[in-house]
Amino acid sequence: MNTTSAVQSDTPPIVACTISRDVQNFDLLIEDMEAALGDAWGDLSFDDAATFLSQPEASGLQFVTVAMDAEDEDNLPSIKEVIGAAKASKIKVILIAEDVSPGALHQLLREGGDEFVPYPLPENELARAIERVLTIKDTPAPAEGETKFHATGDRSGVIIPVHGLAGGTGATMLAVNLAWELANMDAGDEPAKVCLLDFDFQFGTASTYLDLPRREAVLEMLTDTESMDVETFTQALLTYGDKLQVLTSPMDMIPLDMITPEDIRRVIELASVNFDYVVIDMPSTMVEWSQTALEMAHVYFATIELDMRSAQNTLRLKRALQTEDLPFEKIRFVLNRAPGFTDLNGKSRVKRLSESLGIAIEVLLPDGGKPVMQSADHGAPMAESIAKNPLRKEILKLAKSIHEVNLDDASEARA
Repeated sequence: MNTTSAVQSDTPPIVACTISRDVQNFDLLIEDMEAALGDAWGDLSFDDAATFLSQPEASGLQFVTVAMDAEDEDNLPSIKEVIGAAKASKIKVILIAEDVSPGALHQLLREGGDEFVPYPLPENELARAIERVLTIKDTPAPAEGETKFHATGDRSGVIIPVHGLAGGTGATMLAVNLAWELANMDAGDEPAKVCLLDFDFQFGTASTYLDLPRREAVLEMLTDTESMDVETFTQALLTYGDKLQVLTSPMDMIPLDMITPEDIRRVIELASVNFDYVVIDMPSTMVEWSQTALEMAHVYFATIELDMRSAQNTLRLKRALQTEDLPFEKIRFVLNRAPGFTDLNGKSRVKRLSESLGIAIEVLLPDGGKPVMQSADHGAPMAESIAKNPLRKEILKLAKSIHEVNLDDASEARA
């Protein structure tokens, strides 16, 4: 009797399971599961998992890892059934995928996957994913001091994407600070309602510029926009300074083409009917849904610098849009780190660049120096930390110009 009790006490309860066609194909997953849980995990095949997860014996499971590779894409219905059974039993699901197409991964995340980790597994990434699914609530409560945004659905917002045509040309800096300046514009009875959407789903840093956390709700919303409503959208937003609503990029990198043009259209449309201005921080690369953002935009800012890489990329963009008969005329080029008023040689270079590319460079932003990057690292807009910086003053002028044009258009529409 005592021996039996001792044996039972040495056997830890099973708190997790791997589910795959053959777990031996994922040796790194086995190692990481053992490192995280010791012997407190089991293994199931796709054929057995759905039945087991619906039984009372599965009630002790905290999460499952569903591991698949390209060969499993033909078995998506069974894998969806497994995920559905896990979610019905309130068991968290971590997707482990190797060489799986974005479309298949998109379907599984929409089905209820809580986390995605690529295979081969990055070091310690499975442990971090486990920690997240076990500690983060499905619907995070608003942070302390956060102002809950109340959607009205009575707006017709100005849509302003910002796109960097080369790395380091200041697209995110412009998007974040332009959004903040617009949020502080006087719109009469109430301040303008402004939303900042970070659509750089892999390396977006708008949250860093504003010292905001990232939410699981962002990925959940993006992967199921068909059922997205105002409540789902607002739960994914964070508030900065009681004035600016921000949709950060997801917590983890996701394939840019996992999000479809229709997903982007739904998000932008919902934002535009609830905000006066919708500023979008675009990824530097062009993807399928870039056309959607361009077509929906009222004005599309493209940031460049006075260098060869910006010139070459501008020509590539111009050729691509004109070849596809897309609205290239919506693009307004913004030259960052532009030469100063007294730099005649620099101003001559700007003129030659404009003429050689056949474009108008309408916005010149001066070099704000190191304080600009320091402001970003401190997670504050320039208006709050370096209000007298010449770069901040130019962005303020740009915001005022946009706001005045919008007010004039609204007055004409009412007349």
